[in-house]
Amino acid sequence: MAKTVRKITEPEQSAAEKQIKAKQQEIKYDQRDFTIKHIVNDYREGLFYIPEYQRNAIWPVKDQCRFVESVILGLPIPFMFVAEVDDGRLEIVDGVQRISTLESFMNDDLNLTGLVRLPLLNGMKYSDLPTARQLKIGTRALRIIVLEDSTTAETRQEIFDRINTSGKPANAQEVRRGAKPGPFMSFITECGSDSRFRKLCPMSEMIAMRREGEELVLRFFAYSDRYQEFKHNVDEFLDQFAADHQKKFDKQRMHSEFHRMLEFVERHFANGFAKAPNSKATPRVRFEAISVGVNLALRKKPELAENIPPAWQFNDDEEFKKQTTTHASNSGPRLAARVEFVRNRLLESLR
Repeated sequence: MAKTVRKITEPEQSAAEKQIKAKQQEIKYDQRDFTIKHIVNDYREGLFYIPEYQRNAIWPVKDQCRFVESVILGLPIPFMFVAEVDDGRLEIVDGVQRISTLESFMNDDLNLTGLVRLPLLNGMKYSDLPTARQLKIGTRALRIIVLEDSTTAETRQEIFDRINTSGKPANAQEVRRGAKPGPFMSFITECGSDSRFRKLCPMSEMIAMRREGEELVLRFFAYSDRYQEFKHNVDEFLDQFAADHQKKFDKQRMHSEFHRMLEFVERHFANGFAKAPNSKATPRVRFEAISVGVNLALRKKPELAENIPPAWQFNDDEEFKKQTTTHASNSGPRLAARVEFVRNRLLESLR
């Protein structure tokens, strides 16, 4: 029996065309050229900022280096998207990885490695390049699409989702989970599913499905035990820690420390690991600072859990805000600075 195909009427076509035009009017933008130096400086000062809905993952070092190589070679760089907001800042809609990579490189936090077209640059940092080359990098202009401030937050997030949901490759934790199965990874999954942990670490359903909770748990254990050994490659560091514990690990100790830390955070941090009561995301640097810092302090003084002053808090501490809003998650010194800041401030509260 032949399938009946309904013919679309002219009024339906007209209504659809009106809907298209109405939705197009919601998105107004212009194109601007910003120099790399300008972009990096504004990013450091918070004028270019990362919104809550953005993913926290950082490109692997090899991808960062490949991008920097493309910049130095003068290859075309895809447009980035930012949006004007009411306070004058520019919200990064698409381009977080590229901008943070440029900032990391120009801050000497990234050593070039694995370059194919420019192998003589392998092992170099930004400051190792001739001054003339540094200037050329800084003055190179990148094209950015600037959405007008009339573009709603929902539309900005939709643009981000549409750009970033086509053919997403497996992230580092998804790969790690499949490559290193066994009791330890099962334990990490168990901790990542803990109800108290999920309450203290808000995250979107999509991010949770991509194993973000397990990523945070693994970072907690790895940094608690080895943060002083961390240099700059997060994925390699976590891969090695997972491999070292794949067959044998102290489950009792780890389980105890994890839940003791969660109990402390629940009692003494009003927003848990989030920035605000209604946050729907948990910044990784904030989670690392609080969870690892608390654990290190409790290792040294277990009695801290019962004796911390009732009025004590971190949220209004300017130094804490500074330590937990840096984007250099792949910097060993900055990681040590934020976890030790929390550890030391907690220990000092008993004096």
